[in-house]
Amino acid sequence: MNLYIKAKTLLSASPTQTKKSEWVFRLSVLSRVAAAALGGYALALVASIVLAHFLPSSRSDGVLWGTQLSFVIYACAVIWVFSTRTAFRAWVGILLPTLVLGFLAGWLTREVSL
Repeated sequence: MNLYIKAKTLLSASPTQTKKSEWVFRLSVLSRVAAAALGGYALALVASIVLAHFLPSSRSDGVLWGTQLSFVIYACAVIWVFSTRTAFRAWVGILLPTLVLGFLAGWLTREVSL
């Protein structure tokens, strides 16, 4: 959609439609910020736990490498959240891997403590 058509539709819209679309846009951005901050943190956290268990090195080196790689995972999650088309897709894309890795991390830590 070119800029002229976009400006024309905004100018022809009623003030209530413009305010409603403005609030929808603001809530969408707020949702993406929450997905990036909270969901990205949770994804990086469980990914670092899983990486610490699967990296082929000593336990302390695995924890260090898992923690360092979690910063990269967090940055990629934030970039991905803001590059998706909808906020719903951003949440699904963050929560599904977080849940899968969370179950795997829970299974791994339960397995180690036994």
